[in-house]
Amino acid sequence: MANLKSIRDRISTVKNTKKITEAMRLVAAAKVRRAQEQVTATRPFADRLAQVLYGLQARLRFEEVELPLLRERTLSKVCLLVITGDRGLCGAYNSNVIKRAEERSRELRAKGVDYSFVLVGRKAIQYFQRRDQPIEATYANLEQIPTAGEAANVADKLLSLYLSETVDHVELIYTRFLSLVNAKPVVQTLLPLDPDELVVAEEDEVFRLTTRGGQFEVERDRTARPTPQEMPSDMIFEQNPVQILDALLPLYLNNQLLRALQESAASELAARMTAMNNASDNASDLISTLTLSYNKARQASITQELLEVVGGAEALN
Repeated sequence: MANLKSIRDRISTVKNTKKITEAMRLVAAAKVRRAQEQVTATRPFADRLAQVLYGLQARLRFEEVELPLLRERTLSKVCLLVITGDRGLCGAYNSNVIKRAEERSRELRAKGVDYSFVLVGRKAIQYFQRRDQPIEATYANLEQIPTAGEAANVADKLLSLYLSETVDHVELIYTRFLSLVNAKPVVQTLLPLDPDELVVAEEDEVFRLTTRGGQFEVERDRTARPTPQEMPSDMIFEQNPVQILDALLPLYLNNQLLRALQESAASELAARMTAMNNASDNASDLISTLTLSYNKARQASITQELLEVVGGAEALN
């Protein structure tokens, strides 16, 4: 009977755990949808900014413009901006980003280039602080759905490091959202800005979380960037076009950083949703196995009691 009770208690515990993991999966799915809505909401500003940059490119040659954010420098120190999450229970999401950041730091060290970190997310902060790595700034407890204000705070720090020539290069290491079960840590150069990337009209993708047959799926829609529109040749600028470009480039950097934060958040939530879905499936399998063990043990107990009764009756006769 003691064995039956322990199995019953374990079945009850696993069922309660399954309720928790299922609730966490649904919460993560709802937040992925919110992240999707935010990407869509910020798109008009990004499109308008791209149009203005296209127009300025028609009036200026970026290669001939002497602006700090466009000028290449001799590489002596690189700032690595690493974006992870504040929480766990999301599979290998955090460890994959940290591993990619360590690989990049080793590559730079092998080339004789100094480096330092700007860390976003409690997991990265805890990991690199324990290893006494050079850290310029840390940002934790950001909103799970990143905001433009948070992106601007991080961008301001990066700009101050770059413009003060504390660092000569800024690289972003984050997780690019591909699907619910596939996210890829990538390294992207943030500063100096590449003039070609500012004006090339390339297609973008927007993900949409949907349900089909009771299962979550991601649909990706390709969205073409707005057609470049040249500014009229007789347009008179109130300010020098170079000054306008100098003011727009930080906005472009903020937009790039916001998009990276959004993709990282979506990747983390998708990883958590997948991990909780796998945990729920494993709990269901374990409940089935324990139920079978319980039924076998119960049958053996009933059989044993019947044999004892029959044996007792025969002894009395």
